[in-house]
Amino acid sequence: MSSKSQDAVADVSVLPLTRPQLAEARRMRAAELFEQRRPSSEVARAVGMHPESVRRWKRLWERGGAQALRRRPATGRPPKLDDAQVEAVRAALEQGAQAHGFEADLWTLERVGVVVERVTGVTLARASVWRLLTGRLGWSLQRPRRRAVERDESEIARWVAHEWPRIKKGR
Repeated sequence: MSSKSQDAVADVSVLPLTRPQLAEARRMRAAELFEQRRPSSEVARAVGMHPESVRRWKRLWERGGAQALRRRPATGRPPKLDDAQVEAVRAALEQGAQAHGFEADLWTLERVGVVVERVTGVTLARASVWRLLTGRLGWSLQRPRRRAVERDESEIARWVAHEWPRIKKGR
């Protein structure tokens, strides 16, 4: 294998499995061992689970096969925004807050909620806006750096270069 192709292989990153994915993989391994007629105690040791859990899995497996041990989709109320609406919101938010008529170019939950309502017609509670931003859009909390409006970078640089060494020598 050439070094170029080795580099290409090395660049492929594998994402770690999530906890639900790991649990499902463990159950699928147990199903393989059940098919081999291995005792439950041996299966429990092999997959690192309590024997009682393995016995419960085996009862499910006997009734419905490996499919019965697969992960099921989460139940509950469906999200208010579909994927297309979420992408429309993403595009709108990436334009910046000032593009939507806000004075400062920073987002608050209330401002995002207003934009979501304008773009999609759906009203979200603050908690739902937070879940939209962090869960579905992958955004994180960013706090603006507090700086005085009157701050003069050139005067600060001059003071550090000239005044500070003079004051420091006076010690």
